[in-house]
Amino acid sequence: MKTNRYVVRVAAVLFAMSCSAGFAEDGAVRGEVKKIDLAAGKITLKHGPIKSLDMEEEGMTMVFRVTDPAMLKSVGVGDKVMFDAGRVNGQIAVTSIRKSK
Repeated sequence: MKTNRYVVRVAAVLFAMSCSAGFAEDGAVRGEVKKIDLAAGKITLKHGPIKSLDMEEEGMTMVFRVTDPAMLKSVGVGDKVMFDAGRVNGQIAVTSIRKSK
């Protein structure tokens, strides 16, 4: 009985570690929402490096287009966020965004 509990605990820890490692490797960037322009489908974010776009600078503030304007309704000015950005039709765009703590 104790062996089964131990195996389950070890499996749970390994699963949690693999999930967190995957999140860290997915290229998500920490940021803070500074402005939202729903009509233009743009968001202004203060953010750290975006390694997937070879942007290594800390503390940049940029205006991004979003691939889906509905994403802008899930966040507000001042929110801390995690986001993914990439090149879409030759322009840098936010491809996903979610609130973070």
